[in-house]
Amino acid sequence: MSDIVLIETARDFNRFYTNFLGLLNKAYLDSPYTLTDARILFEIGSHAGVSATALARDLHLDPAYLSRILKRFRAEGLIETSPDPADLRSQIINVTDQGREEFEELGRRANAQIATRFDTLAAGEPQAVVSAMNTIRALLDPAAKRAPAIIRAHRAGDMGWIVESQSRFYTEEYGWDLRFEALVAEVAGKFLANFDPEKEYCWIAERGGVNVGSILVTNSGDGIAKLRLLYVDKSARGLGLGKLLVDECIRFARQKGYRQLSLWTNDMLETARGIYIKAGFRLVSEERHKMFGPEANGQTWILDL
Repeated sequence: MSDIVLIETARDFNRFYTNFLGLLNKAYLDSPYTLTDARILFEIGSHAGVSATALARDLHLDPAYLSRILKRFRAEGLIETSPDPADLRSQIINVTDQGREEFEELGRRANAQIATRFDTLAAGEPQAVVSAMNTIRALLDPAAKRAPAIIRAHRAGDMGWIVESQSRFYTEEYGWDLRFEALVAEVAGKFLANFDPEKEYCWIAERGGVNVGSILVTNSGDGIAKLRLLYVDKSARGLGLGKLLVDECIRFARQKGYRQLSLWTNDMLETARGIYIKAGFRLVSEERHKMFGPEANGQTWILDL
């Protein structure tokens, strides 16, 4: 897609979603409030005291416009205010009992609206929608980009993500063909079909609810574990996740009594090879191949445990 097509597609989605949520209606959720009113009431109700200055900053509202809405909320008995000790020009705002009732009712209506939409979808589709939302936020929200990554065990759907993300990346980055996707799918499928939690494990790196990395340890027999499918998404590069995932594999292999940890990679994957070298792996063999289309140099590395 050209840049202008991407931009127009994003705008088209924005128009769809504002209509989907009924955001253009003057009465939001069939209430006496506009969308801006409801968002301000939500922010006040969600905090045990919030300053007008913080509201204007976080919601990107003109202070004078916000002041008029707050004045109306006070007149309607929805909020009460007190001087802000940190800023005498501002106020600390809390909802009244009446305001909390309105805030909670808006929450119930918003939940019901989404639930009604999700009820029309097939099994698994609501989860796919939320996953896409998490991806959008992770890529566009500066706060989400600063969110720390967590490392967790795999769960349903993660193997599908591993196959999709790695196939897409290596196809786009190195021009590998569909045989690589077949290999990843085979490794992931065998891992699930023969999973032995006493000897095998999969780690998923997640940030802001979005998968950004993965690695597997599988049992090769004769006291040898195999490190498989190390991957870190572009959005999470530079955070040290690759090293962290490899360290988890090494720790696990030692804990389970393996005598060696082996892996197969290609020499153009310099970042990954650097992690392996620093971890103490040694190169034991290499060979030229065209397994995935373009000629490459495959390498086998071993770590004595």
